[in-house]
Amino acid sequence: MPILEGLAPVSDRYDGYVFDLWGVVHDGRQPYPGVIDCLAELKARGKKVVFLTNAPRRSWFIQGMLDRMEIDRGLYDGIISSGEVAWRWLSRRDQPWFEKLGRKAFHIGPERDLSVVEEGAAELVATPEEADFLLNTGPDPDRKSKSVEPYRPILEACFKAGLPMVCVNPDRAVMVAGERLICAGAFADVYAEWGGDIFEVGKPDPAVYGPVMELLGMTDRARVVAVGDTPHTDLAGAQAAGIDSLWALTGLAADAHGADPSPDYLFEVAAEEKVAPVAALRSLRW
Repeated sequence: MPILEGLAPVSDRYDGYVFDLWGVVHDGRQPYPGVIDCLAELKARGKKVVFLTNAPRRSWFIQGMLDRMEIDRGLYDGIISSGEVAWRWLSRRDQPWFEKLGRKAFHIGPERDLSVVEEGAAELVATPEEADFLLNTGPDPDRKSKSVEPYRPILEACFKAGLPMVCVNPDRAVMVAGERLICAGAFADVYAEWGGDIFEVGKPDPAVYGPVMELLGMTDRARVVAVGDTPHTDLAGAQAAGIDSLWALTGLAADAHGADPSPDYLFEVAAEEKVAPVAALRSLRW
């Protein structure tokens, strides 16, 4: 698998770019070196840029985070998040799995994720016994983000109450400022072990790429490329949606495979994950 130092070699091949955020554009605290200049080069060439993230918050919330990182809004054309898609499906109930859900949700996750149920998308209740479904947005500040073990008792209570789980972040882990933290997907794995009913909103589900294409204003998926650091979600999702992908060797990829993996090694890992990125990308830079 070829390893590119930046996007310049493929810039004429694509008109639309779909970037993961955590682990590709930023490290959870600040943009990676070269990212701002790269985005500016793409926009100068008339390219369309959309951020697609499995973050369990609505797009307006994510935009505020990017503002604080000083990523100018003129450098991208829109944001689609797992939280945004979940909010739409909870509000409209026009997706088959969501049609069957009641209105009352028991929430596991931090308060900052509650934009997912704003404007009456769901009603939060205090106990699993009162709820119609479990809204899983990931770890909370009290039980921390290192291990699923502190969450097993409440997950078990939800399972015993027969609650289906809406998992609003299919990621199992994320890198934040060099530290590996668990995400909502890790709780979904526990629920799955018990035979729980789970719907994961976000990549790799190809359904999330429909809103992305709308933001790009494009119909030709052959002219679109997705860039992500995780084969299981970013690369698999792009492949399922009929979009080329580049494997960013930052974020979770750097944590799992080191700073300088060989092309042959990356090819083997991708084959094991059943994905076929066009190339690996050392980092998101021009």
